[in-house]
Amino acid sequence: MKIGILGSGIVGRVLATAFLNEGEDVMLGTRDITKEEVVSWKDANATGQTGTFEAAAEFGDLIVLATMGTVIEEVIMLAGKDHFRGKTVIDTTNPLAPAPPVQGVLSFFTEMNESLMEKTQAMVPGANFVKAFNSVGNAVMYKPDYGGVKPTMFICGNDAGAKSTVAAILNVFGWEAEDMGHAEAARAIEPLCILWCIPGFLRNEWTHAFKLLKR
Repeated sequence: MKIGILGSGIVGRVLATAFLNEGEDVMLGTRDITKEEVVSWKDANATGQTGTFEAAAEFGDLIVLATMGTVIEEVIMLAGKDHFRGKTVIDTTNPLAPAPPVQGVLSFFTEMNESLMEKTQAMVPGANFVKAFNSVGNAVMYKPDYGGVKPTMFICGNDAGAKSTVAAILNVFGWEAEDMGHAEAARAIEPLCILWCIPGFLRNEWTHAFKLLKR
């Protein structure tokens, strides 16, 4: 499978390397392929490719949206909406406001009864967005080690086939996927980012994950 990663920050680079490790073809999309971190990633991952947002979106059979929430609209326009049509899009983003945390609690620029993914899905209705990887740190996104216990990744989206594809990827990456339903469920999943970050800001703990227990 060809994977187009939109975003060359740490999340994009970590997931790009993870997909390469699983034998997929990967292009890391960025505004500037000459950035130091992009060049370093390419040097360390000889089989990986780098390119513009448009090139990566066109390249990918599956697209990973790994940008800051504040620039999603701009990145999608640069990538070209036509390049999303009919594709599964893993949406890792969160609507984080550009403000420091208060007592460890971050702020969102969305309201409680909306989600960033719903807005993004509305921008590109021909794509199949699936929320994933937004409620955990990059250090444990791939093959996390919790003593043999698989952590839970909450996902949602409107297309059952796309969610099945993402669930299979999560399983390979060392996660169990918990399908929370349609895109509206992102209103509950995105705030998990705020909860996940609190131990980090308060106690410098950044390697935990969520687990859904059932009986």
